[in-house]
Amino acid sequence: MANIKSQIKRNLTNEKARLRNKQVRTEVKSVIRAVREQVEAGNADEAKTALQTASRKLDKAVSKGVLHKNNAANRKSKLAKLVNGL
Repeated sequence: MANIKSQIKRNLTNEKARLRNKQVRTEVKSVIRAVREQVEAGNADEAKTALQTASRKLDKAVSKGVLHKNNAANRKSKLAKLVNGL
């Protein structure tokens, strides 16, 4: 445990950020899973709407600093390829 006051405060803010980032990552995984499930089921229209939702969530994760922009772009590209394959 840290003895320095500034480090104690820093540990608290790091923990808050970690929890926030974890929540965003979990949401992103959920929407990506939803897209994949729609593709597997063969629902083209629902897959497209799920893809739009996933794209927005990925972009928001990038703006919050949770994901790197190239990582999000690669994920969006991979999902779009899946959906367009229907």
